[in-house]
Amino acid sequence: MNSTELKILETVIVVVAYALLRVISVKLVRQTMSNRLVQKARGKIIKKALNLVFFTTCSILLLLIWGVDQSELAMFVSTLLTVIGIALFAQWSILSNITSSLIIFFNHSVKLEDDISIVDKDFEVEGRISDIGLFFIILKTKDDEEISIPNNVFIQKMVKKNSKDSSAISTKNN
Repeated sequence: MNSTELKILETVIVVVAYALLRVISVKLVRQTMSNRLVQKARGKIIKKALNLVFFTTCSILLLLIWGVDQSELAMFVSTLLTVIGIALFAQWSILSNITSSLIIFFNHSVKLEDDISIVDKDFEVEGRISDIGLFFIILKTKDDEEISIPNNVFIQKMVKKNSKDSSAISTKNN
């Protein structure tokens, strides 16, 4: 097998792996969305973020396969990551809210329409989750008030999930 045939084979493997990862991730996000009653818009954002990561990885692998100098590629990627890192550090709260949103989406026990209590020594909040967004969770209280809680704050608090008969089902402390 000559060099060109090997590069074509490697390219086919990378493209097939990319396609499989996309299919698997879309199914995983859809399954998580249906299990947790999460809004479709939120699922679209997560699908786009995963697709961007997979596409970037696939592009870098293809560039390496077809002979881009590794030291030049490493320099370009490190420069790009440095610029992105500085921009995200300047917007740390935005980044932490987005990261917290992903953690809530995949790993937290709460979902839309759950009645919860956020246990805090200074100010306890009770309400029904009406929206889980990319930056905020919206609670609707018994008095029909809306309270927005940043995701990075929500994930740091102890949350008591209330059942229909007002007894605690589970608690989670992150």
